[in-house]
Amino acid sequence: MDFLSIRQIRQATSGSPLAAEVHLQIERSQVKPTKSGSEFLEWKLTDASDHLVLRVWSDAPVYAAAKDLPAGSFISIKGEWSSGTYGLEPRQWTWRELDGAEREAVLGGPVALREKQERDYADILTMTQAIADPRLHALCRLFLEEFGERFRRTGAAREYHHARRGGLVEHVAQMMRAALALAEVYPASNRDLLVAGVLFHDCGKLWENCYDRGGFNMPYTEAGELMGHIPMGIELVNRLWRQLMETAGASWHPLLPASESVRLHLLHLIGAHHGEYQFGSPVLPRTPEAILLHHVDNIDAKLEMLADAYDTAALLAPNIFERRRPLPGNPVRPLQAYQPLEMPFDPEAPSPGPGSGQEAAAQQ
Repeated sequence: MDFLSIRQIRQATSGSPLAAEVHLQIERSQVKPTKSGSEFLEWKLTDASDHLVLRVWSDAPVYAAAKDLPAGSFISIKGEWSSGTYGLEPRQWTWRELDGAEREAVLGGPVALREKQERDYADILTMTQAIADPRLHALCRLFLEEFGERFRRTGAAREYHHARRGGLVEHVAQMMRAALALAEVYPASNRDLLVAGVLFHDCGKLWENCYDRGGFNMPYTEAGELMGHIPMGIELVNRLWRQLMETAGASWHPLLPASESVRLHLLHLIGAHHGEYQFGSPVLPRTPEAILLHHVDNIDAKLEMLADAYDTAALLAPNIFERRRPLPGNPVRPLQAYQPLEMPFDPEAPSPGPGSGQEAAAQQ
């Protein structure tokens, strides 16, 4: 019996049933009526990779005990998984509650994801520590010291891309790497401002897309609904800036460029990162760093959506996957990298005859 994530089971059951155990949290538990007048239990089950809806019928042996489990409980389900009428579902299954260590492991996600997010956060620390401008350096350090724990459990979105616990860390780390690479190509851009802008561009999502400390629920907040992450991000940076000014403001006065200009340019990156008014930006990108950040943000989001589609979307035809919105069309499997033949190509050599080893290798 294997211990797998929802996504791993979904991928493995595309062709045949799979006996497996999966550790999950009950995000929602609701008793609903059937058409015949009886009842069934509907669970929304979640782990770090995906979610599924499981219907527990009233005549099932597990129904009575399952009905008493409150939302938020962590459970293990062991059974034979397959894709049925209602999506992914187990047959002949049993469940048990998880212990403390198992719950923590579920929250951390699969080992590969957990290790990736650890590396990404370490890279964010390294890249922000390399900022030379003392004002931006101090601002990034204060943010990570004060809100690092919350940052590490925030999703980059509710849907579409990096929509998982810790997804914002993955998104920000990859954006920083891309931004620094582009700063090498466009050396006139301000590297320090660009790295700080990437860190703070979605910082308002810590109050819009943050998961509960002990689970996979991403609650809606009044502030998130009324303000949105861009105004909240601007407000947070202003608050942290004022906090630093109280202690280090005097030492910043002789620095160039002027501190007020640094603050305004950083706020512009937050305000302009969606790129267009129709997508929620209160201002359009007006500096090289704002243009770079907007496109880096869009590139990373789109490539993450493509990667997710390759992992989970249904195949419509060889190499063609079912569309996942907001992608513009059906994703197509990418072209593999060129693989040279074992024998180096000699343009002076005669063409190989029919049935030769080189011809066979080229056809494979």
